[in-house]
Amino acid sequence: MEKRYLEEERYLKAKKRVKDIKGFYGHLTAYVGVNIFLTAIIVFGMMNDGRSFINSITHFGAYSTWLFWGIGIFFHWLGVFGFGNVVSKEWEERKIKELMEKEDKRDRRMINK
Repeated sequence: MEKRYLEEERYLKAKKRVKDIKGFYGHLTAYVGVNIFLTAIIVFGMMNDGRSFINSITHFGAYSTWLFWGIGIFFHWLGVFGFGNVVSKEWEERKIKELMEKEDKRDRRMINK
């Protein structure tokens, strides 16, 4: 009975992980598609106002959405693929052990004085 429960739990965890990864790739696809569209509108609009292509493409407005939304994409990526490695249970245990060792060294120094 417990084995079946553990298999079900692993299945649900894997299903959630796949959903998270799928959500990230959907977010990334929307990011690229929407930003290409917005950049094209901005650049062509500026060119119609008499600016050169180089001047239009280097204008902050042409790439600001890429930049700010990109920060959000980075944090989404970090949450799905990278952040778990930093704050995982193993990391927590290592950090606790490290802090306990520092405290122990400090206490020993205080006792030896």
